[in-house]
Amino acid sequence: DYPDADLNLSYRLQQLTSIKTDPDARVLKLTDPMLHQYPLLYMEHAGYMRLSDDEVIALRKYLLSGGALLVNDFWGSEEWNGFASEMNRVLPGRAWTELTTDHPVFHCVFDLRGPMSSFQVPTIQFWNQDHDPNDPQSPPLQRVFRGEGSEDMHVRALFDDHERMMILAIHDSDVSDGWEREGENREYFEQFSEKVAYPLGINIIFYLMTH
Repeated sequence: DYPDADLNLSYRLQQLTSIKTDPDARVLKLTDPMLHQYPLLYMEHAGYMRLSDDEVIALRKYLLSGGALLVNDFWGSEEWNGFASEMNRVLPGRAWTELTTDHPVFHCVFDLRGPMSSFQVPTIQFWNQDHDPNDPQSPPLQRVFRGEGSEDMHVRALFDDHERMMILAIHDSDVSDGWEREGENREYFEQFSEKVAYPLGINIIFYLMTH
């Protein structure tokens, strides 16, 4: 989704909040000495990620020093298990917390209410426009199968010893497509970009940067 998602989210973040943003996104290696200059890292498609020993050490130091990591757009049990296994190397022994929509991250700027399923964003190429979220018998949200365990969106977090959120992982949802593709389809924009992707993204950034 780079670079359009980064550019659009930066613009909307500055437009809708008092946060000042730099639209020139940085693409960094985890071993880059400049990593600690940035308070938030963003990763996508991390289900098959394999970190080197040096990257494990660098990411652990970053997270335990106050940095935060947002992960999005990976699907199914296999990708979750792959990602969680690598994060266990980074932060061994820490258990994931399953967040519900009662968590403050859903309410800190925009008040997002409803079941977790209402915040699932499909990849636009796979979006099934015949899906009705209010009808359990309607066709699935996406026209392709994304793997076992990909039907339900999950938001999970890893916390440090002081209950600061170090990692927030959005599993089985393509929130960043709502940023990247905002101008491609009016219905997609109104249903997903405007109502879910931008409010949730802004909430997450605000929460991670203030907690």
